[in-house]
Amino acid sequence: MICQICRAAMHRKFTQRGFDIYECGVCRHQTADVEFLADHTERIYTDAYFHGGGAGYPDYLAEHEVLVNHGKRYARLLSRYMKPGTMLDVGAAAGFILKGFISCGWNGQGVEPNPCMAEYARTRVGVDVHVGTLEDFATEERFDLVSMIQVVAHFVDLHSAFAAARNRTASGGFLLIETWNKDSLTARLFGRRWHEYSPPSVVHWFSPSGLTRLCESVGFAEVARGKPTKWLNGAHAQSLLRHTLEPHAWGRVAARATRLIPQRLPIPYPAEDLFWILYRKS
Repeated sequence: MICQICRAAMHRKFTQRGFDIYECGVCRHQTADVEFLADHTERIYTDAYFHGGGAGYPDYLAEHEVLVNHGKRYARLLSRYMKPGTMLDVGAAAGFILKGFISCGWNGQGVEPNPCMAEYARTRVGVDVHVGTLEDFATEERFDLVSMIQVVAHFVDLHSAFAAARNRTASGGFLLIETWNKDSLTARLFGRRWHEYSPPSVVHWFSPSGLTRLCESVGFAEVARGKPTKWLNGAHAQSLLRHTLEPHAWGRVAARATRLIPQRLPIPYPAEDLFWILYRKS
């Protein structure tokens, strides 16, 4: 396997849930050896991903308030670097994060491969979300901001996706990315039991330096980086913990204890293994 970031050879690091995880011998980027069929996105991000628990969500729509507030926090953060303008939210799902941006003055639209989520965004949330992928999204508009919140780890072809992002970003415009940090203390402590090792929905694991190397290769320069403030719905936290613990005999007792978490309670996530980076089109 060849690394999609630096084109060096990758070696198998371990196997997780039946999929081999490979690591680059040069830049240390990690990729799952998943058979990427033409309909990979449609097969993986079905309604079950948003309502079936596991590596996805037990009930994505119950995350409404938490995710709208997440969008608002990012809008406030970006006010240090730019004024509100036009934006494209990639992987917008039901449009909650996009709604948070719009409430802070942004003029936004989204693109989402799941038809039911996109329809919910349009008819119930009141935001403009198109059905499809970033690579297939046909528009002549160029946006002041392209946002990818918890999306880049799901792309099949990184260079195609980021070339599409560049093409849809206005001259001098910005790219905002939030994703998981494979080099974080949390990831290193848990090793292969880190909750983000969940192929085939997650297929890439980045470090901040690896992500910047990729973005620079398609014409983006880093502006700022940090760790986000993140909250989870209690039911989502329960589901993620069970998904991580239950495959292991020692974890089944601990997994049962997650029932004590109130399902509707917003829970702060420590965010040590998350990062965001803001880039500008050069």
